[in-house]
Amino acid sequence: MVPTRLLAYFRQRYEGRVEIGADGQAYQVPDPRGGYADERLHLAVSEDGRRFAPLNGGKPVWDRWVRDPFLSRAPDGTWHLVGTTRGPGAILHATSRDLRSWEAEDVPVLEGLRDRDGRPANNAWAPEWVWDDQTEEFFVFWSSSFERHGWMKSRLYACRTRDWRTFSSPSLLFAPPYSVIDGSLLRHGNRWWLFHKEEEFGPETGERRAIRLAVSDNLEGPYETIGEPIAPTITEGPCAVADPVEPGWLLYYDYCMADGYGLARSGNLVDWTPVVESDFPEGARHGSVSELTPEDAPLFQSFAFGESGG
Repeated sequence: MVPTRLLAYFRQRYEGRVEIGADGQAYQVPDPRGGYADERLHLAVSEDGRRFAPLNGGKPVWDRWVRDPFLSRAPDGTWHLVGTTRGPGAILHATSRDLRSWEAEDVPVLEGLRDRDGRPANNAWAPEWVWDDQTEEFFVFWSSSFERHGWMKSRLYACRTRDWRTFSSPSLLFAPPYSVIDGSLLRHGNRWWLFHKEEEFGPETGERRAIRLAVSDNLEGPYETIGEPIAPTITEGPCAVADPVEPGWLLYYDYCMADGYGLARSGNLVDWTPVVESDFPEGARHGSVSELTPEDAPLFQSFAFGESGG
């Protein structure tokens, strides 16, 4: 196999799902199958971006707790991983040159973030980063809420860093008229494309937990939402990359309550068509996809391949 795409993910089957009752309260609806969690870093590779084979025999490649892993490579060739961590007010940041050995720490990105009443944000979910070649900085962004549940009235925030030790003050990145989590950025041409999850559901809004798209001419916004959701409900954890097979893009998303991964294709980043022929590792949750080159092949020669089976 000559891999062209790398999927970083964690594994889980949720014990149930959150629903909003007619009284406006949140309720947990249990899954009769039961759940499991393997909240550590897993990797899988693909030649066509559609069928992924797990590495390391389907076992974690790093024994550290992490959710929502986002993995990408900086201009100097270093892999930078960020993810949701247990540390209050922080995100996980780790670096590696070989995808086997990692240097990691929880880094504070929420310092100084308060709402109008002076309340601190209670979570920093699904962080990602992009490289700003104009300022030569990492642009780091995530979702936060000041409410009792992290998905309520959530917004996207961002900060900048050069060394992952000193960070600019967090600022509001995207505040649409709906709760939003799971932002993911793609640069194409002179525009930034912000894929994200609308996190609205209940008697007042109906079921609207799905992937949407916003665009801006500037990395820091303002972003304008385009149209309606571009993926089925209930989906989250979007990631868009170039299609390795033909001109266009592939959009990956997690069917978080249905134990599956989804894939769609577009030639213009606006109109998306589901890809039926795809295969992902069993239990894969909220991952990210990176582009690989033939020079990366030695990275994977010593990894054992597992059986895919999404």
